[in-house]
Amino acid sequence: MRIAELIAYHVQIPLKTKIQHASHTRRMTDSVIVRCILNDGTQGWGEGLPREYVTGETIDSAFELLRATPLAGQLDAEISNVESAIALCEEFSLTRPQTDSRNCFGNSIRCAVELSILDAVCRAEGLPLSEITSQFGPAAGIRNQQDKVQYSAVITSSSPVKQKIKSLLIRLHGFHQTKVKVGVEGVDDEVSLRRIRGLVGAGMDLRIDANEAWTCENLEAMFEPLAKFNITSIEQPVLHEEVAGLATLRPKLSAPIMLDESLCSVEDGRRAIEDGICDLFNIRISKCGGFLNSLKIAATAHQAGLGYQLGCQVGETGILSAAGRHFATSVGGIRYLEGSYDSFLVKERLTHENLTWGRRGIAPALTKPGLGVSIDEEALKRVTIAEEHFAI
Repeated sequence: MRIAELIAYHVQIPLKTKIQHASHTRRMTDSVIVRCILNDGTQGWGEGLPREYVTGETIDSAFELLRATPLAGQLDAEISNVESAIALCEEFSLTRPQTDSRNCFGNSIRCAVELSILDAVCRAEGLPLSEITSQFGPAAGIRNQQDKVQYSAVITSSSPVKQKIKSLLIRLHGFHQTKVKVGVEGVDDEVSLRRIRGLVGAGMDLRIDANEAWTCENLEAMFEPLAKFNITSIEQPVLHEEVAGLATLRPKLSAPIMLDESLCSVEDGRRAIEDGICDLFNIRISKCGGFLNSLKIAATAHQAGLGYQLGCQVGETGILSAAGRHFATSVGGIRYLEGSYDSFLVKERLTHENLTWGRRGIAPALTKPGLGVSIDEEALKRVTIAEEHFAI
């Protein structure tokens, strides 16, 4: 089999609720959907979410990068099985700018292309996407097939009323872990966490995400009043430009530090380990450049004795929800699991299947070929702003 064509769609999807954190406020998502068509007619799908404040990309620059990359020259090859599809995706390289020292600019479009290829080939071979983990050499140390996984909850609102409602719903649904966004200007985080801790209960695993709101100078002072709420990790407390300073601060804090915006590539992960600046990685498939890079990053963390979570980006549709499910059900040691918010967040999930987790955040493995979901093409038409075709 061979790749015959890639079709890239710029989609704009309204969110069901405003999502606010210290770095951004979002009411809709601009995303890239890629359809891969094989020469036998089999189709696969991928998704990426360009975020300028994370990897430097915009929706426009993502498409420009795709146009500038010699796709046919790299992807016009015989694909005999899943193993050869993995090799093809491993060799695929975007024409990134020379100034991209972190090797992450364009990760969203790379993710969308890679997922679409892997989905198509897995569908043609009759294998679920989770089979990629068992056939990818770098993932050997973290493989762990599971028939179900448990997601954690998140509280993003700074409104006291909404915090109360969300906290009670989280407890009612039986979640075991919750993340709280902190660092929003004008919000007293100590008051918020006291309220939330009182409502979710003492047994809830509670972690915080500052989204780069603090600085190395004030980090200890900002966290000190929050430590009494038994915080299990502090996600991305400072700007990426200041992240090296965490090496000195890390031993002084009572909670582990997790990198997010500063963890967008294998190179980022290796530097973080070498410099001793964190305890945990937040791996998100789109920002990390795809399924394979995400497996590499998890394996790198595991080998270095660091923990990792599988996160998600605001506005993911059922395509990335499915990819995340395959990752989570085939990789062991995931400390926290986020995603599959389909029913609660996006007005168009783009899949016929609803992948939203159930009670206690539990969700089953996907066992059908490829991503295991079917695309609602009418929904795709409703949200498409533009599309481009690339013959291979």
